[in-house]
Amino acid sequence: MINLETLSLLDKNQVRDIARDFGTPVYVYSQEVLEAQADKALDFPNAFGLTVRYAMKANSNQNILRIFYNKGIEIDASSIYEVERAAKAGIPAENILLTSQELPLNMVFGFNKGLQFNACSLYQLETYGLEHQCKEVGVRINPGLGSGGTNRTNTGGSGSSFGIWHEQFNEIIDTAERYGLKINKIHTHIGSGSDPEIWKKVAGMSLNIVKRFLNAGHDIKILNLGGGYKVGRMSYEKSTDLQECGKPVRDSFIEFAEKTGKELKLEIEPGTFLVANAGAVIAEVIDVKSTPKYNFIITNSGMTEVTRLSLYGAQHPIVVVSKSETDEREKYMVSGHCCESGDILTPAAGDSEALSERWLTKAKIGDFVVIEGSGAYCSSMSVKNYNSYPTASEVLINHDGKASLIRSRGSLENMVEREKCVVKID
Repeated sequence: MINLETLSLLDKNQVRDIARDFGTPVYVYSQEVLEAQADKALDFPNAFGLTVRYAMKANSNQNILRIFYNKGIEIDASSIYEVERAAKAGIPAENILLTSQELPLNMVFGFNKGLQFNACSLYQLETYGLEHQCKEVGVRINPGLGSGGTNRTNTGGSGSSFGIWHEQFNEIIDTAERYGLKINKIHTHIGSGSDPEIWKKVAGMSLNIVKRFLNAGHDIKILNLGGGYKVGRMSYEKSTDLQECGKPVRDSFIEFAEKTGKELKLEIEPGTFLVANAGAVIAEVIDVKSTPKYNFIITNSGMTEVTRLSLYGAQHPIVVVSKSETDEREKYMVSGHCCESGDILTPAAGDSEALSERWLTKAKIGDFVVIEGSGAYCSSMSVKNYNSYPTASEVLINHDGKASLIRSRGSLENMVEREKCVVKID
């Protein structure tokens, strides 16, 4: 049984006021928390310089991109569309790095403006070489080791398709030589985790890869260790201590410089770490039901706003905010509003198919439910418009406590405006 959670990002009056002013469901973000997390990332231990890149797939709202850019954080883009989105937010191309499973349809796009590129396969490296001979390029390597809370968050090892397998080194060198490409950056990314020993081991493996490229005549200037710094959303979950996992990485860079004479700049790409606990979803209780086994709270949110629960069996703090104060508690399952049996907000940990009750404030129709830890991989990864529900609005709370609308609620018109009716009704 999971213990009763308390609000951490918002107080009860804020929940009620935001629900009244902007409706529900609504995403709410704290600028103060976003900037505090940015400061922690920018303080990551390093020996010879650091670039922090925000993995914008975690949350792509342009206001969040701008907050981080103003703090000195650059952009990690996972598609050419994210590149364009960041550019529309005012981020210069030279501050964006594209590392994508899918090549841009037009390989010329952005590169003449300074966009940086990591090749993630031999095909990508060759295609880039055909268009950009004698240019600098980064290469993403799968170092053979992964880490993550589940297999779905593990992005390294033989079960992962990300990057070029480390044993294909000779093919990388041959392709680069064929097109005169100058490899200047090595990129590795293992997934998510908080164990400093894992990060130390991956740093060591990655530095050995860098050494091979240096010996092959490529002037590697940067080692990018990716992101994946685990964030504890629940009170009992452990979060990554960047100082703890960063110090052995810094020491490895210093030792490498002493042995090779090469001082490498470090890049990291946090996403979840920066935004997860800076956001929450405010939903409304639309029904309360019972079966012989469970009591259910039905909300007007669910997988349409927070998909991680159904996808991974992820755990998020859930708090009922009653319109009238009460000390009564009940055990509940919390369900979303979708016509989908998997739309459960209280799955068992790590098992999206199993159910887990929670002790919550006794709920009545019209009360509010706050789903915390919803800043990362929620708005950007939600099952938008399933059952034709409109996309939720988004609100940012600034340093003065003022809540401002940063994305308006969707509408049915938005959903159907690109449809073309070719079938007539008899």
